[in-house]
Amino acid sequence: MEQQIDIATIDAPCWGTVGAGRCRGGRPTQQDDLVCLHDPLSATWLLVLADGMGGEGAGELASAGVIAAAKSLWTRGDWRNLPGAVFLEQFCQEAHLELLRRGAALADASPRATVVALLLKGRHAFWAHVGDSRLYRIEHHRVAGCTEDHSLVQERVRRGELAADQAGSAPDQHQLLRGLGGARRPEVEHGYAPRRRDQRFALCSDGVWAHLSGAELAAFADYADPSLAVREALSLVLRRGRGEGDNAALILVRAEPAPFHLLASMRRAWSRILGAFAVRRHTDATFSGRQVSLHVPEPR
Repeated sequence: MEQQIDIATIDAPCWGTVGAGRCRGGRPTQQDDLVCLHDPLSATWLLVLADGMGGEGAGELASAGVIAAAKSLWTRGDWRNLPGAVFLEQFCQEAHLELLRRGAALADASPRATVVALLLKGRHAFWAHVGDSRLYRIEHHRVAGCTEDHSLVQERVRRGELAADQAGSAPDQHQLLRGLGGARRPEVEHGYAPRRRDQRFALCSDGVWAHLSGAELAAFADYADPSLAVREALSLVLRRGRGEGDNAALILVRAEPAPFHLLASMRRAWSRILGAFAVRRHTDATFSGRQVSLHVPEPR
């Protein structure tokens, strides 16, 4: 029986489309989680992917905690006024504290997680990661950059003891040097690139990059339909895992930078709409950005 692949899509005319999905692989539970948040008024996206760990149900609790922290900060609107890198640092630190809070109620488990997050704000792209969940930046149909894992295997690759394409099959692949949760405050790694036309991004857990090369992810990112690309990519991951693979989660982003004149026009139009609504209702109106989450309900 074919395993179910959860797929979600956000379609934002003028700014692109995001496709996201995940599957359990050969694991009995799903410890990968993700959320895609979009504010059409400011043409801002926040895309977060987390891979949980910690034993005895703590993995699901951990990834859910990271997503809950992302939603909380998004709702507060901190991204509107903070520089992109500062906002992502704040998010990672608050997610870390959230995992500590959740872990305090557990006797024999410690919720921990990796995270990779992408903030597309105006004509700027900011990202941050902790652990071995990755972000690939794709330009001109090729991988232009990729985050470096905070893992023992990556250290071996850096020292020349292991080829980069062997990292996914290394026996010590899952030994991380950094993560959210635990006693140590996480050291977050940041990245930045200006937004460009035809720029793509792929965010994925190690269950994806262990089976798909950067070139293959770049090819999937070029699909006109990101949701179809995610489904085909995860189907390929499942076939290559042969029923024994890790949880796998993937976000593919085709988000064009909005032209300044179009963005200004949209802001003026929305201001008029919001003003008219406020006068008619005699109340303050809050319009939240759209969100798609593949978040599993938390255990009580």
